[in-house]
Amino acid sequence: MGRHRKQPATTVRRSSLIALTGLVPAGLVAVTAASTEATSTATAAVEHDLLPDIDPDEAGPELAASPLADIAEVAHAEARQSPSATPVVKTVALPGDRIAADIPAGPLGIPGIAVAAYQSAEEQLAVENPHCGMSWSLLAGIGRVESTHAFGKADADGNPIKAVYGPVLDGSLAGNNVIHDSDGGVLDGIGGYDRAVGPMQFLPETWQRYAADGNADGISDPQNLFDAALTAGRYLCDGGLNMRDLSQQSKAILRYNNSMAYVANVMAWSGSYSSGLAPKPQDLPRIH
Repeated sequence: MGRHRKQPATTVRRSSLIALTGLVPAGLVAVTAASTEATSTATAAVEHDLLPDIDPDEAGPELAASPLADIAEVAHAEARQSPSATPVVKTVALPGDRIAADIPAGPLGIPGIAVAAYQSAEEQLAVENPHCGMSWSLLAGIGRVESTHAFGKADADGNPIKAVYGPVLDGSLAGNNVIHDSDGGVLDGIGGYDRAVGPMQFLPETWQRYAADGNADGISDPQNLFDAALTAGRYLCDGGLNMRDLSQQSKAILRYNNSMAYVANVMAWSGSYSSGLAPKPQDLPRIH
């Protein structure tokens, strides 16, 4: 349910950063790093399991404080207020003459407003679901692979300068499933079929299930970086998963795309944002 692409069944190779075969139990789908086709940000789309069912393991130690907390503190202190219990789920219409946020970039050039959104989500999840141990860098890894952080351009409120949409899931794109309309076009702007929306690329039906108000404005908008980051965190943490455990972290990432190459890419970028060291080419296998 909610799958976008056909699930490959090929072998897994190791990269220098991630020993892929050690991250996920046998039986999960894997892909070959050397032979798959690259996925562009224009066609990257989520492959969400709407009802994950995974048993939790024991919680590990608390995460260390984020090195870029000052960016989130200055940019959006209000985003750490308690979000609305029942936010309005909608995409907010915004003027087209907005400008990108003027906030210093984070590690490897990641936009400062995106760092603020990811760190805000980490802080809120630490209170809401401390067992999960979500890190801002893991959310950043997802955001990098799915949309290059809203294509690197969002305003001071975390809204992309240009709305982010995935391909229409009408069967016309090879390898993608057909997903019929679930929201009447309210979130994805089209009828008949669905498409993934926002910088974290959620299907409308999945967004409705996990929708979070990351900036405490009473609205859960999949286009907004703060809302999308917190919603992605809730989605990844669902089912009692603990992100401190690499195996459970892999299971969570596979909800986005049932591909070990995708897992490798997300983890590589997550590690790079934490360390400030760019990932090596061999750590970024092609996703198909």
